[in-house]
Amino acid sequence: MGAVQTANPPSFESVWASLQEERELMKELRESQKETERIVKEVFQEVGEKQKETARQMQKTDSELGRLSKRMGDVVEFMVAPNLCEKFKEFGFNFSQSSQKIIVSDKDNNISFEIDVFLENYSKAMLAEVKTTPTTEDVKDHVKRLAKMRKYADLHGDKRIFLGAVAGVVITDNVRKYILKQGFFVIEPSGVGFTITPPKGQPKEW
Repeated sequence: MGAVQTANPPSFESVWASLQEERELMKELRESQKETERIVKEVFQEVGEKQKETARQMQKTDSELGRLSKRMGDVVEFMVAPNLCEKFKEFGFNFSQSSQKIIVSDKDNNISFEIDVFLENYSKAMLAEVKTTPTTEDVKDHVKRLAKMRKYADLHGDKRIFLGAVAGVVITDNVRKYILKQGFFVIEPSGVGFTITPPKGQPKEW
């Protein structure tokens, strides 16, 4: 029967050398991880700064567009308002007075709104909303404005009939159709002047 051979135990030197190698390997891995984390952090910071700068630029652009839109709206009001009374005679309305930037406020009844252009006589009045580029939301807001006008008038003994119109520099076909569908008149530039398009049938009255 042969003798059982046993392996010689590793020497202290070899074990220590292996531990040293593993230590160096772990150190390298940790350094590599730190470098990776640093790079990822820098990337995120750079992306974050770019996002912030983009947000600042967008905010600046929105602000500039808002100011430009307001100026263009003011120009439209200035051009349109003085001639609206005369122009609406073609549709059988004899408005005797035209006013701009009318603010209606009744704190007791929680009613507050602004009218861009207000045409009126003893029996009827028209509220015209002026926008550079009207949207369907603008039209919906104008519907609410007419409802508020009716409520305010009833509370203060004003029995006149109220009508609505929307004026714009650029009006898309969809928005134009929507304006007319609400029973409003459409006012838009044409050549050196402007045209008024009436809704089909009778304009809506409030």
